[in-house]
Amino acid sequence: MSAQVNIQVRQLGRDGPRVPRIGLGCVPLGGGAYGLAASNEERLEFLDKAYETGSTFWDMADEYADAEDVVGMWLAANPDKRKDITVCTKFGIRSNRKEIATKSITIDSSPEYCRQALEKSLRRLGVSYVDIYYIHRLDGVTPIEKTMEALVELKNAGKIKHIGLSECSANSLRRAHAVHPVACVQLEYSLFCTVIETPEVGVLQAARELGIAVVAYSPLGSGILTGSLRTPEDFSKPGDLRGMVPKLSPANLSTNVAIVNKFTEIATAKGVTTSQLALAWLLAQGDDVFPIPGTTKVHRMEENMGSMAVTLTSEEEKTLRDLAKGVAGKRVQELLGHTFGDTPALE
Repeated sequence: MSAQVNIQVRQLGRDGPRVPRIGLGCVPLGGGAYGLAASNEERLEFLDKAYETGSTFWDMADEYADAEDVVGMWLAANPDKRKDITVCTKFGIRSNRKEIATKSITIDSSPEYCRQALEKSLRRLGVSYVDIYYIHRLDGVTPIEKTMEALVELKNAGKIKHIGLSECSANSLRRAHAVHPVACVQLEYSLFCTVIETPEVGVLQAARELGIAVVAYSPLGSGILTGSLRTPEDFSKPGDLRGMVPKLSPANLSTNVAIVNKFTEIATAKGVTTSQLALAWLLAQGDDVFPIPGTTKVHRMEENMGSMAVTLTSEEEKTLRDLAKGVAGKRVQELLGHTFGDTPALE
């Protein structure tokens, strides 16, 4: 084992797979968002270490550059380990990383594209099925029921084990779940982004009413909650798109770093890292919350997994929440659009 980590395993939703409470976000694995991709050799070695550490809940999307291809190479080299990995991927964003950097995003959640995209992902991953297949974004044109019908068809064909949604509204989640049980919904959730808790959005409440797990993306706020992003130079290397994140803009960065500094003081007093404190806070929000921090650094992955051993008192949880109320800057998704997506009614 790379590190001795106490792995907490929970069922994802009412009928989903049992997975570690902390997953592995694979945006950095593909590169083009947090910097350029590492070599194939380095990335495959990283996945080896992740597996050895017990990090087996891997989250991808077809638009995460070549992340699916790299995971496919790893699975081809380790066929006996396929059964141990919860392979998750998504479809619906047809834009590449360069287009996303210019805030130009094409969304397609049509049944036709759903089928086409899955076949491509299966080929890239070199597998006959994926454990969880997400609708990455809703296009606002296709009724969610139609997309779900296509997913159910693919599930019945044995190509999907479980269905997930991402960045959808409470209403869309309810409509989707009425067609077929949804295992999980992927939403931005962190100390610096708690909008899903609000009655106006209502998606966290809907998920809990329906028994749907919340997979928390950007649980470390694009890296600022690690304490390692302090100046624009910290995220200005080639291939790093985080300069477009409002919370990291020159107007907001110093305010947010000051809050993170206070988190770090609390973390240090507890003998944990700032990242572990932030992830432990998310885990404390309920057994139905599964953060998926992304990294390609072994020590960061081990650190993230170690957050499962961190417990917070109710007073600490409240203190962190109160401090976070001063955060400055909108969600990056608000710039990109398609947040909490809705679709037309089925006619």
